[in-house]
Amino acid sequence: MTLTLFKEAVDETLLMSAMIFFMIIGAEIFGYFLSVSRISFSLAEYVDSLHLAPYMVLFVVLLLFVLLGCVMDSIAMLLLTVPVVYPLIQSAGFDPIWFGIIAVITVEVGLITPPVGMNVFVIKSVAPYIPLQEIFKGVFPFVISDIVRLLLIVLFPVSALGLL
Repeated sequence: MTLTLFKEAVDETLLMSAMIFFMIIGAEIFGYFLSVSRISFSLAEYVDSLHLAPYMVLFVVLLLFVLLGCVMDSIAMLLLTVPVVYPLIQSAGFDPIWFGIIAVITVEVGLITPPVGMNVFVIKSVAPYIPLQEIFKGVFPFVISDIVRLLLIVLFPVSALGLL
């Protein structure tokens, strides 16, 4: 490691850390706004008034996570959506830790799912000689296995919570 490479590494680390801190600060402000305005609680009350089955509410939230995971960074997406959907999940009667586990899995599925699949483009930048279509073909079995794993955790919550 040369001094120039060390300076570049430190500069990149500082830029990345600043970006993450700004996302966290923005999410905290957004969370405070949601708390003060009670939008998330109003949304939970509205969904309760629709008398949807708890698993239907969960399905809609997970579908939202997959769709947003296709186009957003996972940390930013979770920081912005969890304060809104958490009251829905609580009012549906789901365990918050279990929901956190399936939320992270769902976001990661979104990050490798076409049409955008941000993690696929990261792989493309590391291996530019491999066609994007080939990378999506290679990722497809992982998408299927993640969906199966997600279904098993949703159907059998003890599989995720059994070690707690």
